[in-house]
Amino acid sequence: MSATQDLPGKVVTRFAPSPTGFLHIGGARTALFNWLFARHHGGEFHLRIEDTDRARSTEPAIAAILDGMTWLNLNWDGEVVYQFSRAARHAEVAHTLLAAGHAYRCYATPEELTALREEQRAARQPMRYDGRWRDRTDWPNDADYVIRLKAPREGSVTIDDQVQGPVTVNNAELDDFVLLRSDGTPTYMLAVVVDDHDMGVTHVIRGDDHLNNAFRQLALIRAMNWPEPVYAHIPLIHGADGAKLSKRHGALGVDAYRDELGLLPEAVENYLLRLGWGHGDAEIITREEAVQW
Repeated sequence: MSATQDLPGKVVTRFAPSPTGFLHIGGARTALFNWLFARHHGGEFHLRIEDTDRARSTEPAIAAILDGMTWLNLNWDGEVVYQFSRAARHAEVAHTLLAAGHAYRCYATPEELTALREEQRAARQPMRYDGRWRDRTDWPNDADYVIRLKAPREGSVTIDDQVQGPVTVNNAELDDFVLLRSDGTPTYMLAVVVDDHDMGVTHVIRGDDHLNNAFRQLALIRAMNWPEPVYAHIPLIHGADGAKLSKRHGALGVDAYRDELGLLPEAVENYLLRLGWGHGDAEIITREEAVQW
């Protein structure tokens, strides 16, 4: 995204890690780009801990993320937002969509869905939900159900991604994804959209492994008639074997660069800044120059 283009209103970005481990180096780079873009435009940068996966989210991981962000001097605005604490709000939006006819009850059992996936796999078809409960109202009594988004089926949607350029996907390729599970807990796809809207996020800057999610999330945003954010999906960091770095594959935590390698935060920031971005022949870039450029 051009740092010089005119942007309406206040720019608000966010970094939203899952506390299932340390703050890995790829996450730190995403946070840095969000921080710099917000500071360049005199906007706000927020931190959201996406702790809805209660089985895997841990307090030590949250502490490690906050410690890593503080060490890198990526100061956030306002209080840290904890996603799990907003579950009631997420459910409220799901039921609003249900009442408006933009979502529906799905009573498909786990066994039915497993059989559907096996059929699709055998036929070498894309594995997606087939909408079998999309237009039904013969709901069984006292049976568990999930709430699914009634996504558009006709036409296509184009995202003018500020890094990738215009990307178009046919709506027929998207499915009616689950908003609310049968136990009443929200899914990641619902929670992210609701939180971004309520936090006033204007620019979603994240790894390009989330680009496919953006089309599904945009369908939800439009169903709620909410303002659409500007998307910028940045390339991932890959290891020597070509696979993306992750907590499970090759990525060290930010704390390891500090404690084991003895690097200074300025050095780590400079390296991450120039990994996928550059400004002329500049090799050492100060924080002030990074914000300006």
